[in-house]
Amino acid sequence: MRHRVIVAAFALALAGPAGPARAQYNGVPPEGMMTKGTMPAGITPDELKKVSFDQKLGVQVPLDLPFRDEAGRAVQLSQYFTGRPVILSLVYYECPMLCVQALNGLVQSLKVLSLEPGRDYEIVTVSFNPEETPKEAAAKKDEYVARLGKPGAAEAWHFLTGTEASIRVLTDTVGFHYVYDPATKQFAHPTGIIVLTPEGKASKYIYGIDYGPRDLRFALVEASDHKVGTPVDRLLLYCYHYDPTTGKYGLVLLNILRLGGVLTIATIGGLVLLLRRREKRPPAGPGGPAKPEAK
Repeated sequence: MRHRVIVAAFALALAGPAGPARAQYNGVPPEGMMTKGTMPAGITPDELKKVSFDQKLGVQVPLDLPFRDEAGRAVQLSQYFTGRPVILSLVYYECPMLCVQALNGLVQSLKVLSLEPGRDYEIVTVSFNPEETPKEAAAKKDEYVARLGKPGAAEAWHFLTGTEASIRVLTDTVGFHYVYDPATKQFAHPTGIIVLTPEGKASKYIYGIDYGPRDLRFALVEASDHKVGTPVDRLLLYCYHYDPTTGKYGLVLLNILRLGGVLTIATIGGLVLLLRRREKRPPAGPGGPAKPEAK
């Protein structure tokens, strides 16, 4: 299903007291949640229409793409797919506002999850600015691993940089489209995260800069084919359904009614069985159960 995000919301950040205005764009897609702002200096309306986040559920991410990790080592995406689901976030490290908010939102959601990085999932953050280097990636990793504050976060959260070729293949594959603004030297871009299966297929998209812990937990449980999480998660997933148009999970009334019906029938059946067992018991006399007469 193709979900096109036409971005018409802006948050303005300043480079400093004497710096130029830098336009940022809110990637939250639901209608009614976006506000209009001034058109950025270096981007035309036609170019702005190219900024979108298209859902490509089930698409296979090319795991042989080469990147550099925060230590400057040559790596491939396949190194981070080791039997656990992967949270993919696309940002650029020198972004003055929106990417910071998106990473902050991800940290806040992960902090309250009982699922643990490295044990239940991996996180891969990729800069879509080919000019950025492992130095910026390392600084961003130090900051956000410290903010997350969970054991195993340093080993499970990877901050990558890459060439224009690798970045474009990855972003085009997952439907993440952005435009460079030469006037402000910033990017117009959507925001959101993608939860990938352990095989590298796009399982769920969650839009915006705030990621509900429930939505993220359900997405990780489903992406892992229920190999992480609890039986309660599986029961709740029967009642909650992922809506690709919003990137959220919502209650499914019909499933709740079905589950309620099953529970009601099970309760009635158990009560009938209990009553039948009681009826079959021999009556008890004053001194206990009646004894058979001797012949």
